[in-house]
Amino acid sequence: MKTIQLRTYTIVDGEFDAFLAWWKQWMPRVRPAAGFAIEFAYALRERNQFVWAVSAEGDEAAFLDLERTYMGSESRAEAFDGVPQRVAASTVGFVEALA
Repeated sequence: MKTIQLRTYTIVDGEFDAFLAWWKQWMPRVRPAAGFAIEFAYALRERNQFVWAVSAEGDEAAFLDLERTYMGSESRAEAFDGVPQRVAASTVGFVEALA
């Protein structure tokens, strides 16, 4: 069993390319090292949005435990060190597979 979290971000005007460059540099490295898998990542330039999904083995409680550890990790702190806020709004939630 795995749990998937869908993450949708609206990016600050003028920061889209910088956000994508940062995300490509850091997330494929730090999320898997923390026990997550990146399911997909898509840029919707016309909407100034970025949508991606991250998963982990186990149920939602296991995912949230893993996420708490990740949020307090040195690798995550390094990835965000000195990075300006580029996400204007976000929606994050767990998804249910239908097919």
